[in-house]
Amino acid sequence: MSFKTESLEAVIDRTFDGMSQARESFTAQLVAHEVGTIKSVSTGIATVTGLPGVGFEELIKFPGGVYGIAFNVDEEEIGVVLLGEHWRLHVGDEVERTGRVMDVPVGDSLLGRVVDPLGQPLDGKGAVAERARLPIERPAPPIMDRAPVTIPLQTGIKVLDALIPIGRGQRELILGDRQTGKTAIAIDTILNQGDKNVVCVYCAIGQRGSAVAKAIAVLREEGAMDYTVVVVTEGNDPPGLAYIAPYAATSIAEHFMEAGRDVLIVYDDLTQHARAYRELSLLLRRPPGREAFPGDIFYIHSRLLERATRLGEDQGGGSLTALPIIETEAQDISAYIPTNLISITDGQIYLSPSLFELGVLPAVDVGKSVSRVGGKAQRAAFRAVAGDLKLAYAQFEELEAFSRFGARLDDDTRKTIEHGKRIRACLKQAEHSPVSVPGQIAVLLALTAKLFESVPLEKMTDAVNAVSSGDSGLPKEIRDRFEVATKLSDEDRDKVIEIASKSLADFGVATKPEEKP
Repeated sequence: MSFKTESLEAVIDRTFDGMSQARESFTAQLVAHEVGTIKSVSTGIATVTGLPGVGFEELIKFPGGVYGIAFNVDEEEIGVVLLGEHWRLHVGDEVERTGRVMDVPVGDSLLGRVVDPLGQPLDGKGAVAERARLPIERPAPPIMDRAPVTIPLQTGIKVLDALIPIGRGQRELILGDRQTGKTAIAIDTILNQGDKNVVCVYCAIGQRGSAVAKAIAVLREEGAMDYTVVVVTEGNDPPGLAYIAPYAATSIAEHFMEAGRDVLIVYDDLTQHARAYRELSLLLRRPPGREAFPGDIFYIHSRLLERATRLGEDQGGGSLTALPIIETEAQDISAYIPTNLISITDGQIYLSPSLFELGVLPAVDVGKSVSRVGGKAQRAAFRAVAGDLKLAYAQFEELEAFSRFGARLDDDTRKTIEHGKRIRACLKQAEHSPVSVPGQIAVLLALTAKLFESVPLEKMTDAVNAVSSGDSGLPKEIRDRFEVATKLSDEDRDKVIEIASKSLADFGVATKPEEKP
């Protein structure tokens, strides 16, 4: 056996020949980058020159990892909304185009996470391991892709499910003065979705850090973070982040909706969103209008809330239910932003400071609240027991106001007032204690059957809790019929009233209710 060796000179010559051929066949590929400079910087915005090809709402990259969105695209300069701290930037710094719009990571890995509108984690659990991304601004689903709202979204709050029902795919506004329980209603609705297979997205816009921490702590304690994504901007964040927060949260929610799932999104609150947009518009020298808001303030909310809908079966059948929150001032629901959102949404839940001060919680003003869609999605059992409840409650409130003048009342009026007081007591509910559908129906049936009339008002809370917890004694087939039946049968009604009577036996109520004449 013999080996053929190659001299060192031959190896070197062959290597140089290969390098020469590679060098001759190489073609340089140049990638053009548009680079501009910062002309001026102020709180929340920057003015940039030297980017002639930039598009509206294109993402601009600044030094130090700060990004911005091109808002004012003028001939000589560009007004950019910053998505980071402005003090990191200096006049003369170089900026460059990214060639894309602002997007956000989406997917199942976001469940249980707390992120900012850029998708960066705020919970200390590491980066979000999701490669799929969606633009934060997306067109709303076309009309032909939508389906009517026919399936209820149970909030677990008696006054809402009975009198102001919400359907999956609906947009229901929550409005009221400061500290009247707006966020509490939204959080309770999220807590009630634990066994309903509904994904929840909670978007906190410009909120105090302590308020956001409290909401997240409640969601964690109740196990709701397993099916919830929290998108947060705090009060000290740049106004640009507060502006894009609801759009980013909606894109995260739309990913689940397009996968055929039911989603609930809470915007807390859009008052801060409107104020952030007003601040940015005034800094960018856009013309102010009513209350110094820019002329397109209606459009920024309408294009956001129109994305909430229920898709048809051919599109997967998913739904996106929106609960936007608005803060009113001095109970003025006819102010600019509240009237805009009332006209966009499918109804509103108004929380009254007067009821809150009286201890009627949740402080829902039934007379000023309405659901323009949910009644069609309400379960048949609810419709049967709550049909006349709103009218009876409204009559009671009028008579109660009249009785304060000290006029003499006849027996029928006194009975109406006493019954109305028990309706109000039945609709009271503690925070973070959602009631099941059978429990709510049991309470409402006992109310319409006048079982609570002999219970003293000071014992009404215990009596209502006894009836709502006594629903566990209902046969499973009756509980299942509450979910699917198109009508509440007399047999089911009698069985529920019988069990409710037994639950009220300790409160001096007869085991069998009196027969109606």
